[in-house]
Amino acid sequence: MGRKARFDKEHFVRAALEILSEGGPGDVTMQAVAARASGPVGSLYHRFPSRDHLMAELWITLVNMFQGPFLKRLAAGDIEGAALHTPRWVRSHPAEARVLLLYRRETFMTGDWPEDMKVRVARLARDLEDGIRAFTRRRYGRSGGKGTIRVQFALIDAPFAAVRRYLHAGGRVPKMVDRLVLETVAAILEEKI
Repeated sequence: MGRKARFDKEHFVRAALEILSEGGPGDVTMQAVAARASGPVGSLYHRFPSRDHLMAELWITLVNMFQGPFLKRLAAGDIEGAALHTPRWVRSHPAEARVLLLYRRETFMTGDWPEDMKVRVARLARDLEDGIRAFTRRRYGRSGGKGTIRVQFALIDAPFAAVRRYLHAGGRVPKMVDRLVLETVAAILEEKI
């Protein structure tokens, strides 16, 4: 029976997250992650054959961190919390949010990515779609069609569009964006928030 590995994938991903939050995506190098994890570079390359694979794992971890609370707010019927989740999360996790801009989920669902990665990304997509469908069904009595498009636009597309320019510029999302997001969501969902 072999001995338990001293460094697992999660150990290196945590180190990458720390580096990312301190300096940004450019600072996440294989050497920096190995040093932060106090592990050999060879162990890191054994788990992640390239920086691209490490960044992909980091992206999936960050999507989980971002999406989980959003889905909880949606399931609770907290429209305001769901609408403001994106600007609030971006304010408190600016470096992490910039990593989310680097890729799209479709990037990891095809190509030479590991199969388990494709499965996890597909599950994240399915969870989001299920959450939107369930919310739409509760709100409009059925899911699909115009109701789903309306909810997706109000609670996903509009808040993302509101923060994107600040992320690309490396600036902080102003608090005024919250009010604008709420006004947009209210207009789209035809509801006072």
